[in-house]
Amino acid sequence: MRRTIRGVMAAAGIGALAACAAAQQGPGTAGARPREFRVPIYSASNQQVGTFTATQISPEAVQLVVESSAMPEGVHGTHLHATGRCDAPEFTTAGPHLNPTNRQHGMRNPQGPHLGDLPNLVVSANGRGRIEATVRGSLTAGQAPLFDADGTALVVHATADDYVTDPSGNSGARIACGVMAAPTGG
Repeated sequence: MRRTIRGVMAAAGIGALAACAAAQQGPGTAGARPREFRVPIYSASNQQVGTFTATQISPEAVQLVVESSAMPEGVHGTHLHATGRCDAPEFTTAGPHLNPTNRQHGMRNPQGPHLGDLPNLVVSANGRGRIEATVRGSLTAGQAPLFDADGTALVVHATADDYVTDPSGNSGARIACGVMAAPTGG
């Protein structure tokens, strides 16, 4: 129940962010699409352990930033998953990696990568880490592949992604998750 309530609250927060972003674009841009989203990342114990930011940097590219504030020390596989849902404790409701082109997993795989394959997140002893990546896509509401009807999840895994092994790079259990849902009416 806690996870469901937080999911609704996160969706409401994203809607508020979308409204703010549209308002900041100035007069004459009513209904303009938001340019940035920032959402919390939660652990299986419902603790906020980081943030996930997506920023439209060109008509076909989105910059993603994942920042850890309290994750376990180590190297963690980090991926976009196909379903915008994060039910603890295992986050399996996030579904498989975001893979609209039906490729294999891994940036080093000749048949890859998935759209959802991101660099590993390296977290220091103080629980902090950061990655940046750019993916093809748009923050326009309802526009696939980043914002289909059920949104997208960012999942952080327990161990490093080997960037080759299909379907998930041997990156272990899902330990943290955040939901990025498209705004309505964008």
